[in-house]
Amino acid sequence: MVKRVAIVGAGVSGLASTKCCLEEGLEPTCFERSEDLGGLWRYTEYVEEGRASLYNSVVSNSSKEMSCYSDFPFPEDYPNFVPNSLFLEYLKMYATRFDLLKCIQFKTKVCSVTKRPDFATSGQWEVVTLREGRQSSATFDAVMVCTGFLTNPSVPLDSFPGIKTFKGQYFHSRHYKHPDIFKDKRVLVVGMGNSGTDIAVEASHLAKKVFLSTTGGAWVISRVFDSGYPWDMVFMTRFQNMFRNFLPTPIVSWLIAKKMNSWFNHENYGVIPEDRVQLREPVLNDELPGRIITGKVLIKPSIKEVKENSVIFNNTPKEEPIDIIIFATGYTFDFPFLEESVVKVEDGQASLYKYIFPVHLPKPTLAVINLIKPLGSMLPTGETQARWVVQVFKGTTLLPPASVMMKEVNERKENKPSGFGLCYCKALQSDYIPYIDDLLTAINAKPSLWSMFLTDPRLACAVFFGPCTPYQFRLAGTGKWEGARKAILTQWDRALQVTKTRTVQNPPSAFDSSLKLFGLLALLVAVFLVFL
Repeated sequence: MVKRVAIVGAGVSGLASTKCCLEEGLEPTCFERSEDLGGLWRYTEYVEEGRASLYNSVVSNSSKEMSCYSDFPFPEDYPNFVPNSLFLEYLKMYATRFDLLKCIQFKTKVCSVTKRPDFATSGQWEVVTLREGRQSSATFDAVMVCTGFLTNPSVPLDSFPGIKTFKGQYFHSRHYKHPDIFKDKRVLVVGMGNSGTDIAVEASHLAKKVFLSTTGGAWVISRVFDSGYPWDMVFMTRFQNMFRNFLPTPIVSWLIAKKMNSWFNHENYGVIPEDRVQLREPVLNDELPGRIITGKVLIKPSIKEVKENSVIFNNTPKEEPIDIIIFATGYTFDFPFLEESVVKVEDGQASLYKYIFPVHLPKPTLAVINLIKPLGSMLPTGETQARWVVQVFKGTTLLPPASVMMKEVNERKENKPSGFGLCYCKALQSDYIPYIDDLLTAINAKPSLWSMFLTDPRLACAVFFGPCTPYQFRLAGTGKWEGARKAILTQWDRALQVTKTRTVQNPPSAFDSSLKLFGLLALLVAVFLVFL
């Protein structure tokens, strides 16, 4: 029986995993190689080995109502999109509130996690750690890996002929911290993901010239969406998700393109995606179109050749002088403390059931948390995974036979589009709401909309038509939170409270007054007719 659980990493997933274990009576020990919790959200001026690194200006791409722990909302006075320093404070509040610090061993590196000789019957693991130069070993009944996938920078220098002759400075975006280094420089950012676009926009305020090179383009959206609401609170609803999945993919792709181009015409700005069918994570940036239209950022195609002090782009014969190149070219991931026979990484993914459990292990006592790219917030995704995993560890939720799990893994690797809804065809991509619902169903925690419409129609409408906030995942069953209903019904109040910092008195409208008068007259007529 599982009792002692080793958790690798004290970021957002590691904290959630620790809490889930404690709630279910397990004994977690969380190993964190750095000096504090927070993972990706803990900013440092230097890059730490084996830990995600962010730049000083990072702000969350998911709004606070959509990216909180499901039973622990962000403070009401936090902005809708949270700067990294405040996000870290929130994580510390969470750790304090649920007494997680007692379970975390800081400055402790996990060197290896290996199966015990009797693993086939016990399912136990030998965990070797290093702290202050001393190695120690301990046996655990289960392991939860919460190390993320943003630690190994991918810099395919072979794809950039002549880069070795370049006399300027070049580095991966992982090493970027402040825009000061760009002052009066000619800067080239390679890669149009969220980091690359952020860096290009920041550089454009100080640099002499900024180029943003993209091979495939991307949809660019603002955090400020319809009527000024946070983008994900408008886009990520159960109703819209069901509607999208009902429609053929070409129609959905057309609707998405129409919506994306309502802000600015992506083709006119040179950023329109070449592949508009397969889903690619949209770029969240509020400034890019403004920087392009004022000439501060120039969009360029892929690089043909790098010279000593310049770059030649494909389809453009002119050489562009360059001083600094930043490669925002993504990441690879691995698990150096695990044997390849336990988790093997191939083509940017691993053979994990539900993106979590290795299929071939005779005992399901090792889980990988948040190795997934949902079109939704990572934090509640990892938390929901952890809730499910703990129930599997306890034996209250059973996994299907290995053959069934392997079939699902293979089908996912084949990346065959269904022909309906958005096309999630790239490694680790998943449809957020159905994926979460699948895990909640397994632990009997998915809310029943049908019964809710009968017993609590106000809540049912908020759940179905409103934003799919994490509080929905705590309405019923295992892990139910009594505050979930109130949190859902007041979510828009919290979202608007931090933007309505000035009270505005609306002048009386003649139309509104006439409408009220007409309504009163209609009511009087109706009463008169009733008693006639």
